[in-house]
Amino acid sequence: MANPEEFTLTVELVPSRGARTTAHSRALTFAEEAVADGRLQAVSITENAGGHPALSPEVLGTEIDKLGLDVIIHLSCKDKNRNQIESLLFAWDRASLRNLLVITGDYPQRGYRGYPKPVFDLGAIQALDLIRRLNCQEAGRDRRNPAIIKSVEPTSFCKGVAVSPFKYLEAELLMQYYKLHRKAAAGADYVITQVGYDARKFDELLRYMRLHSINLPVLGNVFVPTPTVAKMMWEGRIPGVVLPDSYYAAMAEEFKEGDRGRKKALLRAAKLLCIQKGLGYTGAHIGGPGLTFSELDFLLSEADCMTQDWPEFLKDFSCWPADSYYFRPSADGMLNSDDPAPTKKPRRSLHYALADYTHELAFVETGPLYDAASRLCAALDGGNGERTFAGAEHLIKLLLFGCRNCGDCTLAELGFLCPQKGCAKYLLNGPCGGSRDGWCEVYPGRKKCLYVKIYDRLKAMGRDESMKRGFVPPRDWNLNETSSWINFFLKRDHTNLGK
Repeated sequence: MANPEEFTLTVELVPSRGARTTAHSRALTFAEEAVADGRLQAVSITENAGGHPALSPEVLGTEIDKLGLDVIIHLSCKDKNRNQIESLLFAWDRASLRNLLVITGDYPQRGYRGYPKPVFDLGAIQALDLIRRLNCQEAGRDRRNPAIIKSVEPTSFCKGVAVSPFKYLEAELLMQYYKLHRKAAAGADYVITQVGYDARKFDELLRYMRLHSINLPVLGNVFVPTPTVAKMMWEGRIPGVVLPDSYYAAMAEEFKEGDRGRKKALLRAAKLLCIQKGLGYTGAHIGGPGLTFSELDFLLSEADCMTQDWPEFLKDFSCWPADSYYFRPSADGMLNSDDPAPTKKPRRSLHYALADYTHELAFVETGPLYDAASRLCAALDGGNGERTFAGAEHLIKLLLFGCRNCGDCTLAELGFLCPQKGCAKYLLNGPCGGSRDGWCEVYPGRKKCLYVKIYDRLKAMGRDESMKRGFVPPRDWNLNETSSWINFFLKRDHTNLGK
């Protein structure tokens, strides 16, 4: 993306499980062929894709970088706390691996002797904020005196982020877009889309970004699935990826052919690449299990021959429900107009309304009870009554909100729904991309995505667009099992440290 006039091409590589595997050797051979060919600008290297343990991405990345091909390292937050992330960033900066795709990450899957403990100490936006600070010589602020900024040698990371327009529900879709606003504000340098196969959805993302002045380069995802992976996508077993019935049915017929539909899959990918180029994407991010360089060469060569024909391909990529778009359709129905479609207003939550009213009384500076509550908390801090007060607070919030006693409460920002209880990844600045049909990635069919519920509550009150703005810093574990009310009034919680 160094040259804005050039259509950027990147390919995703997945490290193997093991350090000396034939898959690792194939990845290096792929990179050597890519260097000789010259059409690829970079390869991106996943980190524990799908939540499964694999070779750390910087190992393969360093070897490919030495071959002369740029590398994008995926930085996933699922397995590491903030100190480990910072340590890794220093190491990657030292190794000149400075192009990143910053993601929350898939929920960890079964490993050594069972399932691991998920970390998610930071979400993607908090990781972006950390990297932005490191790029500006700020490692963080002193806990006792937030005015003191600790300095380090500046890093120079380029930060990519992911977004998915491929959502059925309004709440899921809008929360993806609202989170993109926050990612841009946190310092994102470019965007890569989730896997998808609908032309109007690819068009929708660019139109939304133009409408809201999110001026970032965007790479469209071009994914070539195998029959096994396509079935997993259709069944919802790959987090965040949706393959509609009609589209999978067409693929399934092709899989019956002698080459198991491989040539048609590559041609489909070439057409999608042409569409993305025609729509105005900055580039394409190509991936797929077992993709060889000869197949990539075929894909790119076919796309070069078909580039001008991209409007004819739109009908082949029209599989999304008509009521699931942000914009009204264009006159021919193939793409979108610039007119947003009407949205629905959910029913107002009495629970939220009462909690919000109480918050306005005591926790907003202009509220009639604010000064008294502030004086009470200051008097209790460090005294004999603090423990009793904290216990009473926890009991009240446990009964009303399922409180986990973190001592750094974010209920007011999130529709009075607790992410420590309701989100499997404990996210504070918006959803991950893993939900499907409103269900949590980790508990499909059993637990609704917390941010779908948050959106409905905020939308009913006309406050949903508040999720475009703001930044909630990561939980301060030093406050665990202390009074969040005392911490709020004494300016020890995120409402002070987040400034």
